[in-house]
Amino acid sequence: MIFAVAITGASGSIYGIRLLQNLPGKKILVISETAKMIIPVETGLSVEEVYAMADEVYEDDNLFASISSGSYRYDCMFIAPCSESSVGKIANGIADTLISRAASVCIKERRKLVLVVRETPKSQIMLENELRLARSGAVILDANPGFYSKPRTLDDVINFIVGKAMDTAGIPNNLFDRWE
Repeated sequence: MIFAVAITGASGSIYGIRLLQNLPGKKILVISETAKMIIPVETGLSVEEVYAMADEVYEDDNLFASISSGSYRYDCMFIAPCSESSVGKIANGIADTLISRAASVCIKERRKLVLVVRETPKSQIMLENELRLARSGAVILDANPGFYSKPRTLDDVINFIVGKAMDTAGIPNNLFDRWE
C-alpha cells in the first residue's frame, strides 16, 4: 500500500505525524511551509525528524513530484491537519502547490482523500467549501474526539482521531477503544 500524507499549516501537526507512525506500507510526505514552522512549536520535533518517518519526501512547491500526476498510483491521501485555507483551495480547483495539486488529482481520479480539518468555529464559506469537497468524494473528518472510550491522555485523543482517519481509508488499526 502507498499513502500520501500532507501536513498543512493548521494547529494539529501531531495528527499527520501520528499517521506517519502508524500507516503500513510506503509513506510519501509533503509539509507546507507554515507547517514547518508549527511542527517544532507544537511537538518539539524537528522537521528533519518528521521527514525521517516517511519513505519519500517532497517539497510543497515541487509540482513534478510523483503524487502530482494522475498516472502515479497510490491508495489514499491524508491531509492532517488540513487548514481551511487548503480546504478552500482544493474545493475551488486551485492546484498551485503540491498538496493542493495532489488532492485535486485524488478527486479527479476518484481516489480516497481524507481531510482532517482543524478549525473551529467555522464560517459559512468554510462549511460550503467542505460540503463541495464531500460531494466530490473527499472525506471531511473534523478533529473532534469521541469521549465514550474515556480518554485519559492527550495521546488517547490523538489516537482516536488518527484511528478514525485510518478507518475511513479501510486501514485496520487498534488506536482507540471501539464502542461495545
